[in-house]
Amino acid sequence: MSVEAVGTTRRGRGARKAARQVRDVTMLPALKLGIPLTEPMSQERIEQIDNASMNILEEVGVVFRDDIALEDWRKAGADVRGERVHLDRGLVRELIASIPSSFTYHARNPANNLPFGHDHSIFVPMTGAPYLRDLDDVRRNPTLEDLANFHKLSHMLPAIHSSAHHIVEPYDHPISQRHLRITYSSMKYSDKTFMGMTTSPKNAEDVMEMCAILFGREFMMTHPVVTGNCNGNSPLVWDETMLGAMRAFCRYNQPVLCSPFVLGGANTPASVAPTVAQLNAEALSALAYTQVVNKGCPAIYGHYLSTVSMKSGAPMAGTPEISLMNMMIGQMARFYDVPWRTSNTLGGAKTFDAQAGYESASTMMAVLMSGANYIWHSAGWNEAGMHCSMAKFVVDAEQCAMGYRMAEGIRWDDFDDAIQAVRDVGPGGHYLGHPHTLEHFQKAFFMPELFNNDSIEQWQADGAVEINERALAYTKTLLGEYQEPKLDVGVDEALRDYIARREREIPAADALNQDR
Repeated sequence: MSVEAVGTTRRGRGARKAARQVRDVTMLPALKLGIPLTEPMSQERIEQIDNASMNILEEVGVVFRDDIALEDWRKAGADVRGERVHLDRGLVRELIASIPSSFTYHARNPANNLPFGHDHSIFVPMTGAPYLRDLDDVRRNPTLEDLANFHKLSHMLPAIHSSAHHIVEPYDHPISQRHLRITYSSMKYSDKTFMGMTTSPKNAEDVMEMCAILFGREFMMTHPVVTGNCNGNSPLVWDETMLGAMRAFCRYNQPVLCSPFVLGGANTPASVAPTVAQLNAEALSALAYTQVVNKGCPAIYGHYLSTVSMKSGAPMAGTPEISLMNMMIGQMARFYDVPWRTSNTLGGAKTFDAQAGYESASTMMAVLMSGANYIWHSAGWNEAGMHCSMAKFVVDAEQCAMGYRMAEGIRWDDFDDAIQAVRDVGPGGHYLGHPHTLEHFQKAFFMPELFNNDSIEQWQADGAVEINERALAYTKTLLGEYQEPKLDVGVDEALRDYIARREREIPAADALNQDR
């Protein structure tokens, strides 16, 4: 449902109260950044990183563990020595120049289409969690029903722009067949854009076939409708599974996140700038390969970025070095004029506690100030991605809405009216009853639903409910109010038929590949 926006026409208190009682689940448009970005590198330093990355590609090379990719590179003119591909910087620059710098994501509900790239950004939930913290705050293995609930929440939370894919792993379904049910759940319970599984080349092809059923094969060839993610094996390796999945997406002109999997200090140098140089080389090698497969297809500069504790070897999040690297990577992506992906609201906390909040807030601020376009893992992430918390999911989404409002920048539309209010009120007065306040209070300042700003006396009188409990109650309310955006009957039947046929064909046992 949509709440009528407060505009210039004044309404009575009763109408405003009624409007506040109707939940607005209308998706926010793609975030158009209206604030200056934080760019810590000078042009000289950008060129230094670029030169170091190109030297790595030319002199060290990147391993492509895939016979098809090696043959593709030979035909493209690369220096292929066994599995190691040495890429001339001129070839790399020529290839990445054909990547679109912006495009539009098309959802099954056209109202949820999203401009993407340049100064437009989208928030996407976390994926890949093998556990969840459920509505009773119990950590356990997820099911298909749990996954559906997360897709329903994604549909209802305005700042979330995608239903993603396997937000949690549905353990009640065979591993080898999960990608079918996951994709169907993403399509069924939300009419926003979504992600497609890349856990194997064949799984990626199944996703493409299901998207063709939903959108039409010809439409897909010219309209991005789904996003794939392909992780590199740092340092400097791309494997057969990811490359095969990448080709499946590229052949259909669907965007792929080319994401080195960086654990700073473990699989990169223990230093910020050299880590970015290596990551940049890895991302460029994959971005260039997408254009070898299909020149002009959309691709996204990606990464999964963490630093490693030098005491324990455990991945860390929310550290100052990660913030600096995000800012640097943003500069590099803009240098090459390609859209880029980062990760949001990351943390290693085991519960939804102060650590989780601090880590997530630190990460989000850096991500927004870095100008990232595809802001993945924006809701639910905890315990280094080992579980998705239902409570944190909805709070993170509200934090995304707050970050969205900040990153939009300053609004000037009511400036003259508000200055007139200063004249009207004069010294010693107050603005609470002034017509300007009554007209604009709903949009003047962000009012979070899940944070409590009452006095301590009022908070205690209301039961002294803390954020985790409030968030779980809110989640239950949202799920109770959910209304499914129904698929076309014929499309739904075709999708179910495809799933049934593929499940008959696919053995019900296989190795699990996490897509992160």
